[in-house]
Amino acid sequence: MGLQHIPVMVEEVMTFLRCEPGHIYVDATLGAGGHASEILKRSAPDGVVVGMEWDEDAFSEAKNVLMPFGDRVKIFRENFIHLPDLLKAESVDGILLDLGLSSIQVEKEGRGFSFKAEGPLDMRMDQRMDETAADLVNRFSSEELEYTLSHYGEERWAKRIAKAIVQERERESIETTQTLRKIVHRSIPKRFHSRRIDPATRTFQALRIRVNDELENLKKILEDGWKILKKGGRMCVISFHSLEDRMVKETFRTLGKEGEMHILTKKPVTPSEEEQRRNPRSRSAKLRCAERV
Repeated sequence: MGLQHIPVMVEEVMTFLRCEPGHIYVDATLGAGGHASEILKRSAPDGVVVGMEWDEDAFSEAKNVLMPFGDRVKIFRENFIHLPDLLKAESVDGILLDLGLSSIQVEKEGRGFSFKAEGPLDMRMDQRMDETAADLVNRFSSEELEYTLSHYGEERWAKRIAKAIVQERERESIETTQTLRKIVHRSIPKRFHSRRIDPATRTFQALRIRVNDELENLKKILEDGWKILKKGGRMCVISFHSLEDRMVKETFRTLGKEGEMHILTKKPVTPSEEEQRRNPRSRSAKLRCAERV
């Protein structure tokens, strides 16, 4: 049995997707298969889910979880930017994007996504990719590091952290999560250390986004993904930080003005207080949905 992953805002997502028998849905960020399982249950007996997941560990877990649904599930180990190539235009009734990290990724020390334990500074969603976070940290100039931390992590101390990284790597290559975490901690004045979140959070977020081209990939799927929706088909996106949410909001707004999509969520839907207590990782989640006109 793999690590447990709790899908976020399941009821809200199911309500917006309007899962029905005979319909085809895409879970473009399959994770451990939690949302997909629920879609399949609610679209029984003949609803179909096309699942996409580029992380090998999550892909394997999802295959096991979804095996009981047999040929009602088609799974691809692919980045969701390839979705329009896999499916023809106007062929599905719903698309779900859950942009959060799964527990499978966060809790596995060898992946380097978390700074809570020592591990290699990797952060690749797809380990077939060439560059790791360590490669970027040890190769980027101080200016490139500063831009990465400021732009992708919205880190106010980006310049200080970038300078400290460059100084440290002149002595020794930065290869582990704890080495980087300590550099960040030393770079930010103690009085600005938050008790609520680790000072290294934004730096790790920025590097993960940059390593995996997450914002560029999101931009592509938002611009092209809706084209495979049937009329009345819906796209639901769960984001976990302001950069993603802003991109989803602006894209939906543009498509709305162009008459392509009707926005269903004037404001983002957030998890209930009960869900946030049950699953603290859901706290920053925001759900936006739109329907093809």
